[in-house]
Amino acid sequence: MPSHLLSLADLSYPDIINLLDTASDMKEKRARGKTSTALKNKTLAMLFEKSSTRTRISFEVAMTELGGHAIYLNYKDIQLGRGESVADTARVMSRYVNAIMARVYKHETLIELSKNATVPVINGLSDIEHPCQLLADLLTIREYKGKFKGLNFSWIGDGNNVCNSTILACALTGMKITVACPEGYEPRNDIVEKAKELGGTVNIVRDPMKAAKNADILSTDVWVSMGDEDEYDQRLHDFKPYQINSKLLEQAKHDVMVLHCLPAHRGEEIAADIVDGPHSAVFDQAENRLHAQKALLMKLL
Repeated sequence: MPSHLLSLADLSYPDIINLLDTASDMKEKRARGKTSTALKNKTLAMLFEKSSTRTRISFEVAMTELGGHAIYLNYKDIQLGRGESVADTARVMSRYVNAIMARVYKHETLIELSKNATVPVINGLSDIEHPCQLLADLLTIREYKGKFKGLNFSWIGDGNNVCNSTILACALTGMKITVACPEGYEPRNDIVEKAKELGGTVNIVRDPMKAAKNADILSTDVWVSMGDEDEYDQRLHDFKPYQINSKLLEQAKHDVMVLHCLPAHRGEEIAADIVDGPHSAVFDQAENRLHAQKALLMKLL
């Protein structure tokens, strides 16, 4: 395991399988009411520049259920919001806590934190990646499909941070990925190239129907991410043909599973009858944030 988790590419395939095995074990034990004090007297600092539901709750509950403690820190409420440097913040926090999870606007903030912290730093979301989400997604895929290698993963919509991490996840686990997005909304080229270096197969297409053909997994995210609100009208226009709906599902395999990292805007990137329908694994996926992050905290701490 690496010292920090800033990118999914920080992990090897054995690292991922080890994390997923640990997550599955902890999920099963939780269902039986079996508790743990493995992180007793450990403290996680949770630094938020962006608002959150699943990231905040899952990390806080994870630390509590492992016998530890989590501190919520809104950057506006600490000196970071008044001009203290990221480097000094990292150095000071390292004297108090055992790990730092940060949900930030710029990936460079995470890099600066990790360079100056003497404790593990976890990417809780940045403008480039969302690796914790993908650990949960991989756990969900393994629960539903029992494997990774050879699966066809289709991403429909914005080539955003979650898409970037999905591309890397597919490369690391042997899934083939096709991304369908409008021109100008492609995933980062350096991420695509990194995935290819890892042995991945990545196809970027414009036609969502083509992308969905024979898909084992269909996934999407909101069309307007935090920070893109001033592009709302333009994005809704550009992404209108990229909704996951029943017509799109007809192109996929009969047992296709549908993923969405949430929050879902029903009627925009995904139809209500799909997110709430029999192919949806969305709420299992959301739950698995807790189990995957428990495993991650255990390994890093």
